[in-house]
Amino acid sequence: METALTRLVGVRHPIVQTGMGWVAGPRLVSAAANAGALGILASATMGTDRLREAVREVKSRTQAPFGVNLRADAADAGDRVRIMIEEGVRVASFALAPSAELIAELKEAGVVVIPSIGARRHAEKVAAWGADAVIVQGGEGGGHTGEVATTVLLPQVVDAVDIPVVAAGGFFDGRGLVAALAYGAAGIAMGTRFLLTSDSTVPDAVKAAYLAATVKDVTVTRAVDGLPHRMLRTELVETLERSGRTRGLFQAVRRAAGFRRLSGLTWRRMIRDGLAMKHGKELSWSQVLLAANTPMLLKASMVDGRTDLGVMASGQVAGVIDDLPSCAELVQRVMKEADEVLWTLVRADT
Repeated sequence: METALTRLVGVRHPIVQTGMGWVAGPRLVSAAANAGALGILASATMGTDRLREAVREVKSRTQAPFGVNLRADAADAGDRVRIMIEEGVRVASFALAPSAELIAELKEAGVVVIPSIGARRHAEKVAAWGADAVIVQGGEGGGHTGEVATTVLLPQVVDAVDIPVVAAGGFFDGRGLVAALAYGAAGIAMGTRFLLTSDSTVPDAVKAAYLAATVKDVTVTRAVDGLPHRMLRTELVETLERSGRTRGLFQAVRRAAGFRRLSGLTWRRMIRDGLAMKHGKELSWSQVLLAANTPMLLKASMVDGRTDLGVMASGQVAGVIDDLPSCAELVQRVMKEADEVLWTLVRADT
């Protein structure tokens, strides 16, 4: 199926596997790429040396195009961009809007720039700065999310910009792909659906928790880092929501210390990042510290398998997923379902 997305990035199918921290590593990304989708490597939880190693590992596993997800506000974003350019990465995706200068640097090197956005005005801004496409995530999506549903946000953005739009938030099958195309999107992006594949390195116990979840077990909370964050409702999440300020601050400091050791960041750097995060937002210091070490809470589940100590970012679609196909099986299934739906519509019209 050829769309503006497949032509832009050179993949066979209009499907994107999103860059999920601790989840979208070389094995999942290369499997998605080999299946014909656009695999996105998550780099926010990697140091620069590990990022270069991970990119080279993906390249050793696949000849297909793939991308790297970056934090535009990271102090070393420039270094990461240079690694991508030197290693010949095809696509740069961003969770936050990159600057016009960063977009220009990537485009000059021939890298396709695809920021993720959650509002029409953000799409208009990055399009004006030269972004090649945008991923639009509606409120159904996992991780940090907004309040506007994909079915409302997507047509707004499609009508507002003249670059390819990829729909995210609530997609898991071929019917969703056809619906997104009908809205004017050039493809779909899926996170939770790719997390729940046999190629995902997420521990089996964590996958089991996702598969056991109903749609009512997926919640949005501000207790983790002060911002709306969609995840599975667990005892830890409920504890964070019940915690008073003093207890919450103690837990935040303890986890921040763990993240500092893992990341190599200094306390000064973490405090500086916290101040930047706090600016313009009504966040307590415990929330600022938790935001700085949210990667540790995710690592506890996604890497260590400790569902009791970590959080599990999740789209609402976790409640309707009940199997663990390979990436190849998943992509093939989605495309077959899409073809069947389109053929049914054609026959009905005739």
